Amino acid sequence: MAFSTKEIKTRIRSMESTKQITKAMEMVAASKLRHAQARIAYSRPYFQMIYSVIQDIAGTGKDQTLPYMEPVKNSQKRTAYVVIAGDRGLAGGYNSNILKMCYADMQDRDVIVLPIGKKAVEFFHLRDISLMTETYAEAEKVSVSDCFTMAKSLCKAFQAGEFDEVKLGYSDFISALSQTPATRRLLPIEPDRAEHPSENSDILYEPSSGEVFSNIIPEYLGGVIYGALCESRASEQAARRSAMDTATQNAEEMIADLSLKFNQARQAAITQEITEIVAGS
Repeated sequence: MAFSTKEIKTRIRSMESTKQITKAMEMVAASKLRHAQARIAYSRPYFQMIYSVIQDIAGTGKDQTLPYMEPVKNSQKRTAYVVIAGDRGLAGGYNSNILKMCYADMQDRDVIVLPIGKKAVEFFHLRDISLMTETYAEAEKVSVSDCFTMAKSLCKAFQAGEFDEVKLGYSDFISALSQTPATRRLLPIEPDRAEHPSENSDILYEPSSGEVFSNIIPEYLGGVIYGALCESRASEQAARRSAMDTATQNAEEMIADLSLKFNQARQAAITQEITEIVAGS
């Protein structure tokens, strides 16, 4: 289908406007990505330290009644999911990848979800899945204190027998070009016997390992959730930057193609005018 030069110029201007928007969004995402990577660097040492402490206590084997090591008696056969997604789209497959993965993992289970991010809330609403709360519907506004509040609520409900398992779904930030959706079991705690064998532990806990465990697990879960939130935020910005970079390149290609068509249409119009003048003379 042939287009007039006026129509082609209109489409070129439209694509140039789109290119400016996608380029601006790419630059904003790149800036946010740098800040998100800095937060990951700050949060990882805390998580590694507290994880090591948890494994030291859980791996001692001196106290078989440690809380959070197994579901409480008569607890419901139900799994609670903490699912972290974004607030907006235009981030490639970031939201769909983690949400589809978690939804597939939920099949044939009785589940309840604690969603973080508007996309997570909308996704599970559409599928009529029970939500614990919609307080954290804006992922960008979730703070460190919110993560610890979530962790305390989950621990309290776990100890009350409202569910027998807690899982976390988030996007693991590998690099600016690679982000992987992942799930992790938070409760009950699984000790890593290979790295923390009980016979090598001479640690004494006062007043008891159970008391220490009861107080430190909510802190541990809060740290894990915050770490996963930092990973997901970085993954989202990296995915958005990549998507906007691709969109910008596509816009440039379309502008080049339209410019070629514009020149061809203008040349054809000039040739036609010359032909008409010669024929008239």
